[in-house]
Amino acid sequence: MNNEEKNVSANPGKIYAAIAGVIADVGFVAKDKINKQQGFKYRSVDDVFNALHPALAKNKVFIVPRILERNCATVGKTQKGTDMIKVVCKIKFTFFAEDGSSVESVIVGEGLDTGDKATNKAMATAYKYVCFQVFCIPTEELMDDPDGESQELEEGNRQKSKKEKEKPAEKKSEETKKPEAPKQSGTDTSEDSKITEAMLNTIRAEQKRTGVTDKLILGVKTISAKDIESLTVREFKIAMSKLEKTPDLVRGDGKNE
Repeated sequence: MNNEEKNVSANPGKIYAAIAGVIADVGFVAKDKINKQQGFKYRSVDDVFNALHPALAKNKVFIVPRILERNCATVGKTQKGTDMIKVVCKIKFTFFAEDGSSVESVIVGEGLDTGDKATNKAMATAYKYVCFQVFCIPTEELMDDPDGESQELEEGNRQKSKKEKEKPAEKKSEETKKPEAPKQSGTDTSEDSKITEAMLNTIRAEQKRTGVTDKLILGVKTISAKDIESLTVREFKIAMSKLEKTPDLVRGDGKNE
């Protein structure tokens, strides 16, 4: 090893310590935006910018993007007949510290739009996810959910999708002709009905066992209830499927509850 290689090894620059500082300072980014077409929750790129900016400024880190590849294609039409444009960008992000040292990360972003914003959306998506991965931004989620902005395609495709969803309901309708066990008086266990007191007690017990908060449960994209007491039976089943897979809460002495 020559002297130049020894100096590089001994002094890698400030970027590694600076990134570690950003990780220590950045707060979590919750899913508090709602997709208007499908109703699920997601995190916007503005949320990521706002969470990261103070930590980046404090640790003197800045990010430079460079588009390596860009592919564009028309993938369908909206209900109004407008072309839907899909752009896929392969982008290299370079993270610089104040001394000029840097690290790089390459990521692919996708964007859909009917106008001229598909490239902007692809770049924003790539930026959001490279920041989540490089800075290990906490999300306070029970599960990983894809987010984004959905666009409805032409009426024919939408109607076909609707019919496919209705098939299970038709089958269920036939099954209801069979004799069923009588329900207890005063209870309604249909999927869209509000949870019973027994269900509420069950989910509260699981929260106590796992330490999972109300906010975590209500943050799941398929749950739209405003509070635990307003969960539907369907949402209760979704939450319980996640809670049952969650390990017991660990106490301060290292033992499980």
